[in-house]
Amino acid sequence: MNKIQKIVEENVFYLIILTFFTLSIAMFVEILPLMFSKSVTQPIAGVKPYSSLQLAGRDVYIREGCYACHSQMIRPFRSETERYGHYSVAGESVYDRPFQWGSKRTGPDLARVGARYSDEWHRAHLMNPRDVVPESNMPAFAFLATKPVNAELMTKKLQTLRDLGEPYTDADIAGAADAVKGKTEMDALIAYLQGLGLALKNKR
Repeated sequence: MNKIQKIVEENVFYLIILTFFTLSIAMFVEILPLMFSKSVTQPIAGVKPYSSLQLAGRDVYIREGCYACHSQMIRPFRSETERYGHYSVAGESVYDRPFQWGSKRTGPDLARVGARYSDEWHRAHLMNPRDVVPESNMPAFAFLATKPVNAELMTKKLQTLRDLGEPYTDADIAGAADAVKGKTEMDALIAYLQGLGLALKNKR
């Protein structure tokens, strides 16, 4: 056995082949079954594709790097569920491309932030976070209140998402631009935040 180990460790080609073989087995056992599991690939009751305005808000959320400080994944621990609500499940994220689970919490988790605060609260918070949370170190995003949503882009976005398998109708796509006309990026971001986690929000 030691002789075989020595040959493998001293020969880069063998080492690469065995590493690839090991990873392939791990993928087959751990990842492949999930690709066919309904709990992972099907939305849970109450979860719908994002509206045109919410999608625009999600783009702002990603562009501004909100995911760097806010996670959207509540772990199944008592300390987390008591603070944030029901733990996150895969069926909530089937329409997220890419998912926004995050890995760091400089600010609180946002998985269940939908309907927790009013639109006015979110607007004040984005304009100047310290007006509503004095100890906040979040930067202000007041400039979003003057930036209009790119309405023409939304039609193409919904069409692309439908091509990827999301259940948008012809009516959804045709009305995508009108749904965001006259809206600012702040309006869109608030709409996105207000829709997060509502399907499981009241389940403990």
